[in-house]
Amino acid sequence: MGKHLTRIIIIVFFAGFIISIVVLFLLIQFVPKPPVREVERARVAISLARRSEADTYSKKLFTEATISYDSAMVNWQNENKRFLYFRDYEKVATYARLSAKKAELSENNSINSSSELKIRISAKIDSLNNLIAEINELFSNYPFTFEIRDRISKGKFYLKEAEIAYSYEKYLQASLKLGDSEYLLTEAYKNTNENLKIYFRSFSIWKNWIDKALNDSKKQMNYSIIIDKFSRKCFIYLNGIKKYEFDAELGTNWIGDKRVKGDKATPEGMYKVIKKNEGKMTGYYKALIFDYPNDEDKRKFISEIEHGSLPSTADIGSMIEIHGNGGKGIDWTDGCIALTDKDMDTVYKIAEIGTPVTIVGSMVDLISSEKR
Repeated sequence: MGKHLTRIIIIVFFAGFIISIVVLFLLIQFVPKPPVREVERARVAISLARRSEADTYSKKLFTEATISYDSAMVNWQNENKRFLYFRDYEKVATYARLSAKKAELSENNSINSSSELKIRISAKIDSLNNLIAEINELFSNYPFTFEIRDRISKGKFYLKEAEIAYSYEKYLQASLKLGDSEYLLTEAYKNTNENLKIYFRSFSIWKNWIDKALNDSKKQMNYSIIIDKFSRKCFIYLNGIKKYEFDAELGTNWIGDKRVKGDKATPEGMYKVIKKNEGKMTGYYKALIFDYPNDEDKRKFISEIEHGSLPSTADIGSMIEIHGNGGKGIDWTDGCIALTDKDMDTVYKIAEIGTPVTIVGSMVDLISSEKR
């Protein structure tokens, strides 16, 4: 009887234990499970999107993805505060799935946008470098104002910064720097080009002076000196045929005709040598002084004063020369034409009192040519 009872007790115990395990298992099965996989997918998607700089190139979608992820986490925390069996993680899962979807879309958009931006930036860098090359070629010796020179300098600096940002794949930063560079360089180019077009309106006058100088040289069988300011050249003709060509340096403000004393502009017109100085007679090795201001210069000067474009106290200036001490590689004179001492020896030797000196802006119409 005792053994039988013991056996019954053991059976009941094990049955109760098994039932408890089954009940516990069933209770656990009915506990709502948080959407760990969905949340983790959203977290990874956001991380990958951020790595592709979606927060820059696909900002709207990326922001929406992070907001959805934050909403999922807030709802998860709120549900965890409720009684175990009353928890509902559906909103958490919905926000997590939405976050993952938007993050993945923002990553794809970012990759595509950055690739397109990379192509555009590369093309813009090439374009601006070409513009700088054109500015250097056309205006290498142009007397830029301080403002224009500053714009070009800053434009080049921003372009260099853009190239560095581009090399580090910081495309948005590069794009912003390129925008600044393009504005400064384009404005400087346009401004200078417009001024140059205005300057070259006098080309027909320059051409008439050149034609007359060459015809006179041919008829009178003598030497004639022609200064081309834009090309920085001093040409020597004999009997209408070019014999010599020398590099020349001009006044620091050479663009345009000389108007007043101290404007550092090299005059334009048809002149004649009136005096030859050398040794102690000049501070520039050797010098040919020509008749500036001539009658035409005086007429224009008086007209400007009468019309108020020059003050009545203005001085027309004088003592414009072709002299030595050149070879500095820059325009540095107060309005004279400087040659190297060696070239000056040649010009000084062939020049006589009365030798024609014709100074023009350019012997070639750069504005109308295909190059412009």
